[in-house]
Amino acid sequence: MRVYLDNCCYNRPYDDQSQLRISLESQAKMAVQTAIRQGKIELATSYMGYYETSQNTYEMRRRHILDFQDSYAEVHVSERMDEKVNEMAIEIEQTGIKHKDACHVACAILSKCDYFLTTDDRLLKYRSDEIQLMNPIEFINVLEG
Repeated sequence: MRVYLDNCCYNRPYDDQSQLRISLESQAKMAVQTAIRQGKIELATSYMGYYETSQNTYEMRRRHILDFQDSYAEVHVSERMDEKVNEMAIEIEQTGIKHKDACHVACAILSKCDYFLTTDDRLLKYRSDEIQLMNPIEFINVLEG
């Protein structure tokens, strides 16, 4: 099983944890990372994710996310695939998804991920026969099921 986490997901533990939903999503995301570390799940990353993470103004957050990706990614979609990513993203954008998010979904599909994990409600509405988009809480049910 292969997953792709978008930046919303990676950054969720750094959000205000006073809201129950955010706290639960953070815990679920950390459980997903544990499963990745244990080799139960394969992680895919992309140049899009690296670029977005590199723009994070909080050095510690940026370093932790990039270190995790560098240490555990089994598959990486590089900039050499940019033309193909953008072709796919244009189609995905036709459903109302923003360009950057569409590029992430395209990267996940190109890396043959089974699941794309995000906490972005608008993005979670996207449907595809090629990949399942899920909130990390939903995904925990898949892992444990």
